[in-house]
Amino acid sequence: MKRSKRIEALDRRPVNKDGYINEWPEMGFVAMSSPYDPKPSIRIHNGVIVELDGKKREEFDFIDEFIADYAIRIERAEQSMAISSLDIARRIVDINVSRKEILEIVSGITPAKMVEVINYLNVVEMMMGMQKIRARRTPANQAHITNLKDDPVQIAADAAEGALRGFREEETTVGIARYAPFNAIALLIGSQAGRKGVLTQCAVEEATELELGIRGFTTYAETMSVYGTEKVFIDGDDTPYSKAFLNAAYSSRGLKTRFTSGSGSEVLMGSAEKKSMLYLETRCLYVTKGAGSQGIQNGSVSCIGVAASVPAGIREVLGENLVAALLGLECASSNDQSFTNSDMRRTARTMLQFLPGTDFIFSGYAGEPNYDNLFAGSNFDAEDFDDYNVLQRDMQVDGGLKPVKEEDVIRVRYTAGKAVQAVFRYLGLSEVTDEQVEAVTYAHGSKDTISRDVATDLAAVEDMMKRGITGVDIVKALAESGFEELAESILSMLKQRVVGDYMQTSAILDEEFKVMSGVNCPNDYMGPGTGYRVDGRRWEEIKAIPHIIDPDNF
Repeated sequence: MKRSKRIEALDRRPVNKDGYINEWPEMGFVAMSSPYDPKPSIRIHNGVIVELDGKKREEFDFIDEFIADYAIRIERAEQSMAISSLDIARRIVDINVSRKEILEIVSGITPAKMVEVINYLNVVEMMMGMQKIRARRTPANQAHITNLKDDPVQIAADAAEGALRGFREEETTVGIARYAPFNAIALLIGSQAGRKGVLTQCAVEEATELELGIRGFTTYAETMSVYGTEKVFIDGDDTPYSKAFLNAAYSSRGLKTRFTSGSGSEVLMGSAEKKSMLYLETRCLYVTKGAGSQGIQNGSVSCIGVAASVPAGIREVLGENLVAALLGLECASSNDQSFTNSDMRRTARTMLQFLPGTDFIFSGYAGEPNYDNLFAGSNFDAEDFDDYNVLQRDMQVDGGLKPVKEEDVIRVRYTAGKAVQAVFRYLGLSEVTDEQVEAVTYAHGSKDTISRDVATDLAAVEDMMKRGITGVDIVKALAESGFEELAESILSMLKQRVVGDYMQTSAILDEEFKVMSGVNCPNDYMGPGTGYRVDGRRWEEIKAIPHIIDPDNF
């Protein structure tokens, strides 16, 4: 058959290398509305929910039971459920109805009712809702800081540059599990070298992650996963109750805590129970609220390829982000896993969170080239910094980042590398050479760095943990090695663990370690002329991109 050359050219386009599937509700491949989704209902007897979305209490699985007992305001439920879903949807986008009023209504509705509300909203209306409903007045951003070599010196340098560029949180993980303490320490040091007040975490197995937090190597935790069906939850070796206990373990030790969920996980694990991705994710978010977590990382996250394969899948991702906000949770809105071969498609997906703003637009913008990203690659990476900054400038939108000068990048990367070198030397850990510091100072990624002796590093990690080294020891090492200001910054982060204010919903720290959260800096958007506006000093900062013509030069 003779083919059209235009169609052949289109067939070769990157977007046609992606995977797509038509809706298949029986296997969970449906984004927002499955014919098997339950209808909203609630019945209360003697202060106990005895029917939830068509199920009687004796039919509840443990997710239903947990939601009924801990995630719905019983005194508000009958009143809220009596309001039509269409009316609630319209109030979400009505500039005359406040966020506070919306959250009050939503606190009494069931998961199925929430899904019905979201299905009335198109993408633009969801964006309008997110602009009003997100917890904190100002949006922010989070970075992934990893590398293929688990090189703590490079982690420190990349963390410093990421902090300089404006990331308020930075997250690392490991290729080799035993490297976790080194990577966590390097991230802590590097982040404070780039900008004071950046929160950090190391995403590893939960017992290890908790120990790192207790020792003062990290300041928040994010990777406590919850799921939307009982079978998948059990396969994840947990229940809603054990997650609530783990949340309390972190929070009682002064660590900001955020759960993780995302549409598509139940499909991947083969037990979606014929329900839509939005309905299952909504159940996850109700569990998160009931467990007392201040927030959630969601937006399909590592399962984005599943959600993106079905019709309206990217709309569903924004919908689940909005559900998180409607439940009063901090929303770190994913954008943190690459899912497409198309630059146009990945940018369009990000704009749904970038334009209205979320608490954290990315729950993992790759602060390194994607080949170094151990979280399987992000939707944007270090090679996209200039594009991202221009997008902010084009639209006068605060995406949480800022342009930087090359000399400042080199300075903070070098400082971070030297600080890690000094700490390792003071604590008697493995050697960091001047050549390694020089390499990471100017490196783009691990292809440009000097490999470390892994066996020696791991032996030093084991010895360090046996000696009971904590964040206080790091402070002392820095202070006595000539890094007094950096030592003071890390000490201030440790003090936050005692104060506990940064455990409030959607909390970040400014450079003076003052907390900005949904409590003391609430979103006050009520239509044009209200809420957060990009102007003044922040607008000047966003405009200052490199490679720009300066009229003063003419």
